[in-house]
Amino acid sequence: MRVIIAAAGTGGHINPGLAIANKIKQEEPDSKIIFIGTKRGLERDLVPRNGYELKTIESYGISRSLTIKNIKRLIKTILSVGEAKKIIKAFKPNIIIGTGGYICVSVCKAAQSLKVPYVIHESNVLPGVATKMLAKKASKILVGFEEAKDRLDKSVKVAVTGTPTKIKDLQLNDYEVKSKVEELGLSGDYPVVLVFGGSQGAESINKSLIEIIENKMNKNYQIIWATGPKQYEIVKNELIKEQMNIDNIDGIKVMPYIYDMETMMNVCDIIVSRSGAMTVTEIEKLGKPAVFIPFPFAAENHQEYNARVLEKAGAAKVILDKDLTATKLNEQIEVFVENTSTLKEMGSKSKQLFINNVEDKIYTEIVEVLKQRSSEKVNGIL
Repeated sequence: MRVIIAAAGTGGHINPGLAIANKIKQEEPDSKIIFIGTKRGLERDLVPRNGYELKTIESYGISRSLTIKNIKRLIKTILSVGEAKKIIKAFKPNIIIGTGGYICVSVCKAAQSLKVPYVIHESNVLPGVATKMLAKKASKILVGFEEAKDRLDKSVKVAVTGTPTKIKDLQLNDYEVKSKVEELGLSGDYPVVLVFGGSQGAESINKSLIEIIENKMNKNYQIIWATGPKQYEIVKNELIKEQMNIDNIDGIKVMPYIYDMETMMNVCDIIVSRSGAMTVTEIEKLGKPAVFIPFPFAAENHQEYNARVLEKAGAAKVILDKDLTATKLNEQIEVFVENTSTLKEMGSKSKQLFINNVEDKIYTEIVEVLKQRSSEKVNGIL
């Protein structure tokens, strides 16, 4: 199988693409796979690090504001379709897979003109503009949430596959959890709340955490907190003003970034975070109760749509960014901590939402598309 994967920008687009590539290589080791991305996003690091070749084009997300900068970007994006066509012609893929975002528009438009079949994987509950734009001519749209099907035209071929994630349920026993928590300098006898705001952190969440810590609101729980690399020093200095050493606060473990997120998510009792599709999927997989604070500037507010699915199922609570205060966040955490049966029930409901065997489902759909394509060629339909 010869495959091009279009993935750019954030880990939420790139990591599913890498998981799909790895699954194809696992099933068909002789497959040839390349990625198309940009020189600006995380793909320039993540793709080569995972052993795949990255080809780049000058594609951008299109803004509605009429500025010289945006006009230049629009022109470059239009021209990038031609750049993508050159790559496709040279590589001669059997299929193209897009994992969401602006890069898919350029690559899949090129695929349309060259009559190469393409599949789009959409992680969010609310399909993005690119997915909607490309859906009708796609061989298949693969969605991460059941609810996403209802937000696409009924003529579109859709399959619910879930979203790939590398996070594993480690099945840790109570002793193992307690040991790992104590390794962080925390007590193994109190509930642990894991707080993070994406790879760069979240200023609003950080401000609330600072206030919770300064006022010692967390009497009944402990906190593992990733501030984000760019905000760590800001948080550190704010705590210094209150005569607090960021490295030595009772019941609090603060770090710029969590590299071993798998372990942290497995040992915690509650998660407080944004609600990107990947984060939501990981929380479902591990069956963790959550307080979601959706990023308010996400495209088409898709993070709130993701979070509301879990809230509706009784697996999470949502606090909008505009309503976030230290008092409100602490009160919600306290409600969870004081009722262990509720926590357990929420975790169970969260786990029930997770779609198992995601990579298997995606691979099966890709193979079906190629079989259909082959049949159409044999029958002279193409």
